Amino acid sequence: MAHKKAGGSTRNGRDSESKRLGVKMYGGQSIIPGNIIVRQRGTEFHPGKNVGMGKDHTLFAKAAGVIKFEVKGKFGRRYVNVVEA
Repeated sequence: MAHKKAGGSTRNGRDSESKRLGVKMYGGQSIIPGNIIVRQRGTEFHPGKNVGMGKDHTLFAKAAGVIKFEVKGKFGRRYVNVVEA
């Protein structure tokens, strides 16, 4: 009699690691230079005043202040600004 257990299915058990995207700091919150505001794929949010954009479209603060989100323009683009507190 063979003593070998049944092999498990090899078709399941794969999933990509989550990328932890999204808004990291919200409107009205205080921020310091270098803090990440939004991690995104593409420009869901556009950089406004005192906000920089990294090569992976991450938005970060360039100055200390308070975060302000706004919708502007004909296409309803969402901008992130850092205004002096």
